[in-house]
Amino acid sequence: MTKTNPGNFFEDFELGQVIHHATPRTVTEGDRALYGAIYPTRFAIPSSAAFAASVGLEPAPVEELIGFHIAFGKTVPDVSLNAVANLGYAECRFHRPVRVGDTLRTSSEVIGLKENSNGKTGVVYVRSTATDEHAEVVIDWARWVMVHKRDHAASAPETVVPELADVVAPEDLIVPEGLDFAGYDDVAAGAPHRWADYEVGERIDHVDGVTLTDAEHMMATRLWQNTAKVHFNTEARPDGERLVYGGHIISLARALSFNGLANAQLIVAINAGAHTAPAFAGDTVCAWSEVLDRAETSTPGVGALRLRLVATKGRDESMTLRGEDGKYAPGVLLDLDLWALCPR
Repeated sequence: MTKTNPGNFFEDFELGQVIHHATPRTVTEGDRALYGAIYPTRFAIPSSAAFAASVGLEPAPVEELIGFHIAFGKTVPDVSLNAVANLGYAECRFHRPVRVGDTLRTSSEVIGLKENSNGKTGVVYVRSTATDEHAEVVIDWARWVMVHKRDHAASAPETVVPELADVVAPEDLIVPEGLDFAGYDDVAAGAPHRWADYEVGERIDHVDGVTLTDAEHMMATRLWQNTAKVHFNTEARPDGERLVYGGHIISLARALSFNGLANAQLIVAINAGAHTAPAFAGDTVCAWSEVLDRAETSTPGVGALRLRLVATKGRDESMTLRGEDGKYAPGVLLDLDLWALCPR
């Protein structure tokens, strides 16, 4: 009887299957420090305990994406160890800030299956839920991933593609308990631009770029205990290259967005996301954002900005998302639709 785990292949998944993922993970100050060492993040709330306390969040939360990456990493050995690529996200909500000392664990339900026409791979749709040590929901999201088949001759399951919302409704956004921007310090935050200063349709070039290295993206991916073979093993892909974890691109783009969106302090939802092209060491990641919507929240002084965050290979001053054919423009790596809280 084998004691090792080769990971699930497409034909191992069943509709309605619930998977409880191993290895709960406690968040530490080390996670905050390493995140800041790997990504050029400067958002004031996760960077400064004093700033976080001044807006009603004490103790200071860590970056939202630290919680997301940890929770996501739990799912990899069971969902995407044999993945070709992670394809997209939807309906992601951050139910409360993640703080040092929180212990996260994740479970996933298979909500859709679709074999690809080549008969060699299929798409698996899961809804994952991360809870803390008190069994309270911290983050939940849907994602879909392309997974290899073990046996190309295995019969295809019934195709079920779940209906997922295009956007988390503003009234369903969860404002962290105690958040109060009444005494918000623009100087400490790094920019004077607040909720009302952004117009729907406005595009913001975040100017800066970061060149990917194998060492950094592999260290980051190991930090989240993400074991997907394609990120580490040069034998896992025909081209012999290590594929950069898509979440690494998300965090780089989010960090770069500080330049222009410094007051978009807290991600509260990810409406949709697509990794539109692979990224490898040597690529330089840049980013730009488009304001898709603005919404009021039930908390006085707190507004929500719906933002399209786009990561590109190299800087695209034209900020072009799609070509005339409707396909993503060359060089686009990430198309992420999110809600972020901003002082009004």
